[in-house]
Amino acid sequence: MRQLLPVLPALVGVATLISLGTTAPAMADATTDVTGVHVAQRPNCNNPQTQAEMNACAGLSYQAADRRLNQVYQRLLPKLTSSRRQKLITAQQTWIKFRDSSCAFERSEVEGGTMEPMIYSGCLAETTRQRTAQLESYLVDTNK
Repeated sequence: MRQLLPVLPALVGVATLISLGTTAPAMADATTDVTGVHVAQRPNCNNPQTQAEMNACAGLSYQAADRRLNQVYQRLLPKLTSSRRQKLITAQQTWIKFRDSSCAFERSEVEGGTMEPMIYSGCLAETTRQRTAQLESYLVDTNK
C-alpha cells in the first residue's frame, strides 16, 4: 500500500486527462449528451462566466433545439401521404448526417481546445433551428 501512495496522484491525474479527452469524440454521436458536462446545478446561461459554463449552455441550447425539431417532425409525419412520409424520413436521416458532418468540420478549427464543445453544440443548435423552420413551413403547407 505504501508503494501505491506516491503513485496515486499521478494515476488520478492520468484518469482525469483520459476522461477529459473523451468528451469531444463522444459528441459525434447525435444521441450523446453533447455538453459532455454533468453539473449539479444548471449554469447561468444568461451570463456564463467560464468556458465550462459556455460549453454547457451551448449544449443545453442544442438540446432545446433538438426537442423542438422532434416535436415539429412528429406533428408533420402523420399529415403526409405514405409516399411523402417515407421521402421525409429518408431526407431527415440524410440531413442528420449532413448536420453532424458539417458541424464536425466547423469544430475542427478549434479541435482539442476548450471551445470545441461550445463550437460544436452551437453549430448543432443553429443548424437544427434552421431545419425546424423548414419543417414548420412544410407543416403550414399541409394545413392549407
